[in-house]
Amino acid sequence: MVSKSLGEAVSKLEAQRRPYAVATVVRVSGSSLGKPGFKMVVSDDGEIVYGTLGGVCPEGPIIAVALESIREEEPRLVKVHLESTEEAVKGLATAAGRDEIFVETFCGGTMEIFVDPVLPPRRLYIIGQGGKDDVEEALVRIGKTLEFEVWVIDPMPMLEAEPDKLITELDFDLSKLEISQRDCVVVLTKGERDVEVLEALSGKRPAYLALMASRKRAARNLELLRERGVSEEFVAKISTPAGIEIGAKTPPEIALSILAEAVARIRGVAVVRKGEAQIQQSTPRREFETTVTQTGLSCDTQTGRAGDKK
Repeated sequence: MVSKSLGEAVSKLEAQRRPYAVATVVRVSGSSLGKPGFKMVVSDDGEIVYGTLGGVCPEGPIIAVALESIREEEPRLVKVHLESTEEAVKGLATAAGRDEIFVETFCGGTMEIFVDPVLPPRRLYIIGQGGKDDVEEALVRIGKTLEFEVWVIDPMPMLEAEPDKLITELDFDLSKLEISQRDCVVVLTKGERDVEVLEALSGKRPAYLALMASRKRAARNLELLRERGVSEEFVAKISTPAGIEIGAKTPPEIALSILAEAVARIRGVAVVRKGEAQIQQSTPRREFETTVTQTGLSCDTQTGRAGDKK
């Protein structure tokens, strides 16, 4: 649903912790319905929730740019040429790069549009077992240094570092946690509740999920999860033993190896995991699958729809 004001649109998206992008017309030359200052807010599912850029001709390709910008976490300055068929074809042949887009229409103008992604902070959920845990302590400290919003779920925490959110409820329902595809989870339950905790999280799809365990305990836990009917897709995404191979020995080093793996998973970078003899290619995250194509964009000026050029 389109909001009546920019503030209303932004407030709704941020309350839901949803990424979005704000596209703003910064310069116009030639004929265009859109003028400098026109704004459009695009949600993470490609919906226009506020504003306009002056019609569907520029808005169609800018939605795709907005989703790329959200996925890549980088702003973009895009030049959209609103050209006749002949001029659009010529422009495509000489386009300088992906930030120059040609749309077939009769306007004849050019718009420069700044697309700025707005991303909620990533959360790091640390699930502890209670009592003094130096790895838990280090994860809180390093996580905050990396600008995660750190949540600790631990019935009896003994922490000197202060997380952003602390949940000490003994029987807290982990399935209630709003874990997004941008977030990371580290399970430090030391064997007693490993399977119970992981099963409760099996409906979530975090960017990274780690279980700190020995190889023997990790293998047994994964076997039990399968026996309980947890999907193989979820089980395969659990990183255990957690962390990358940096020769870690001390609790801070172990925490560092875990969060280094989390960052690598988020960025889609290949790393050597603990116990692996060779680099395994981690799968780049696919939070938003829409991509921009520099060719084939056209605008049906009679129906007012952006479509594929045949």
